[in-house]
Amino acid sequence: MTRKNDIHTDTPSSEELFNDRDYVERLRREFTANVSHELKTPLHSISGYAELLKNGMVHPDDICRFSARIYSEAQRMIYLVDDIIKLSHLDEGASDMLRERVDLYTLAENTVNILETEATASEVSMSLKGEHAEITGVTQLLSGIIYNLCDNAIKYNRKNGSVTVEVQDSENEAVIIVSDTGIGIPEDQHDRIFERFYRVDKMRSKEVGGTGLGLSIVKHSAQLHDAEIKLSSVMDEGTTVTVIFPKK
Repeated sequence: MTRKNDIHTDTPSSEELFNDRDYVERLRREFTANVSHELKTPLHSISGYAELLKNGMVHPDDICRFSARIYSEAQRMIYLVDDIIKLSHLDEGASDMLRERVDLYTLAENTVNILETEATASEVSMSLKGEHAEITGVTQLLSGIIYNLCDNAIKYNRKNGSVTVEVQDSENEAVIIVSDTGIGIPEDQHDRIFERFYRVDKMRSKEVGGTGLGLSIVKHSAQLHDAEIKLSSVMDEGTTVTVIFPKK
């Protein structure tokens, strides 16, 4: 059994590292290579299926299936490009985004309602508890934090598993906690899961979809709110991600 381990996700991306030109250049090259790979796979698939259709080499009964595959791969590319644009915006500081008073409980409630269908299809139950907690922030980014954490908790869960979202409020901070009963994360990978395109279980990721950028978006969105992320995970038992927002 892997023991629980709380981490601070800003460790691998400290200011000193990002001021190192060699480190930044390595990240840029890795990101470019990953994007190229992630785009190339669906493009090859789309091209292959489209060529067969164009040349009339598909049985009429299979046209619908081929078209569905082309649509699915195209959607995968759209999601990937959207997430890349989001990350690029976050890297630039998202200074043009409106900050306002936001109730984290209301955002969490909306997210649970949106993901209810996906959770039911995966045979995972979702629940929300806690209290209303207001902070000043960017609604779109805060909603994205909760959505991505819950979406991952569903995708990497097990049949008849559960996802619990909790909102806590105090004088100095507001807290979002997303817990699941899923597959867990090996302790030696805790520091890496918020990296761009990093996947703990590559085969599982391929099955459930996703761009591999969701947790990176969570990390950068949290940093723009001066929030701290803590991770606690036990293999084959589940994962808990806690995001602590200071009240200014």
